[in-house]
Amino acid sequence: MKPETLTRYGSRTVPRYTSYPTAPHFSPKVGEALYRWWLSGLVRHVDISLYLHVPFCRSMCWYCGCHTTVTARREPVERYLTALQREAELVAAAAPRRLRLSHLHFGGGTPTLMEPAQMTSLMARLRDCFDFAATAEIAIEVDPRTLSAEMAAALGGSGFNRASLGVQSFDPEVQSAINRIQSFEETFAATEALRLNGVAGMNFDLIYGLPRQTVASCLDTVDKALRLEPDRFAVFGYAHVPSFKRHQRRIDAAALPGTAERLAQSRAIAEALIAAGYVQVGLDHFAKPGDSLAEAAGAGRLHRNFQGYTTDAAEALIGLGASAIGRLPGGYVQNAVLISEYEKRVAAGQLPITRGRAISSEDRLRGRIIERIMCDYEVDVGALCASPGLNPRMLLDEAKLEELLRDGIIERSGTRLKVKAEARPLVRSVAAAFDAYLAGSEERHARAV
Repeated sequence: MKPETLTRYGSRTVPRYTSYPTAPHFSPKVGEALYRWWLSGLVRHVDISLYLHVPFCRSMCWYCGCHTTVTARREPVERYLTALQREAELVAAAAPRRLRLSHLHFGGGTPTLMEPAQMTSLMARLRDCFDFAATAEIAIEVDPRTLSAEMAAALGGSGFNRASLGVQSFDPEVQSAINRIQSFEETFAATEALRLNGVAGMNFDLIYGLPRQTVASCLDTVDKALRLEPDRFAVFGYAHVPSFKRHQRRIDAAALPGTAERLAQSRAIAEALIAAGYVQVGLDHFAKPGDSLAEAAGAGRLHRNFQGYTTDAAEALIGLGASAIGRLPGGYVQNAVLISEYEKRVAAGQLPITRGRAISSEDRLRGRIIERIMCDYEVDVGALCASPGLNPRMLLDEAKLEELLRDGIIERSGTRLKVKAEARPLVRSVAAAFDAYLAGSEERHARAV
């Protein structure tokens, strides 16, 4: 593939496709009443996945794209955790039965900044509200800089079996440019503490495209990270959107790598991880060959949600906490983003939904097509259309597909499409060909590479 083709597509902005339709297309028309209706329709055999958002950090990383706020005080966290437990109770009461949980994920922010006793209490309350499957994956995002031995013990005692550690880069110059100073020794200590307490599954998050970052510094980070032998890596491209995240304005845009350099960094990291024995899973995840994520990818059972690539096949994802997004068979819902508004609604006994999106049968089908492209790099549109009895022609944008064919990004045989191996870094651009809502919202998304 011509370098200029990769650069041209890589510089375009497209969604990460962790949902479809994507969050910019949510609307206030979806509120609490519809959410309660959707919850009431969850049937007995449906397992759920639970996501809890903890929107607090001790300091702000300038690259961050999450909904979070900085606090050094205990009171805001205590007040928020009270609301979080109450919301869990409200959801459990709105469901027609006791829901069985197959996946639990704590995100943030920094979930581990709460006190160990608060974590133990919160997990006990969740077990009161929901049935945990014996094989449930219970995961949490961890900042190695602030993880205490007591919190590591509390996580192990509460049943956590997977942790995602933010690494991003071990290059001191890059760390200085993003306001996240984190030594290898801190990361090693956190990894060891978690494993000693029974949290066996270990994920590392890396980022490329950061200010002052180079291919050499990326490879040095990978080399150091491999010494700690995590089961999985997630490797994301930095999304610079200072118009939406004001703290990103502190990053020197002139120090950001260009599209060609970002692509070189992405490829170098992927090649290093594959050479170390990891299997590439989808666009940006890597796992050891015996890991359940790698096995799911090999068997065509890989899925994609707001946490990225996952083995989670639950039909319903319940989001708890400020700004959290949930997905039910009827559509998507999002809680109030402002912490104060979230807490006010929950205190009034309301499910704190402020917007969402009901999905049509066409949305659902387009979402399945996009998910298979993102997970498998190929899809048979005709086969997916057969079950609902739809004409695949209504979903195939011939002009967009012709451009992808002409540029050597995909192969096509009838209604079957396949992303060429050398074009896999551009898979989001292929998925975008099936996005009926993308036009006009490009500025809300990250570059394709």
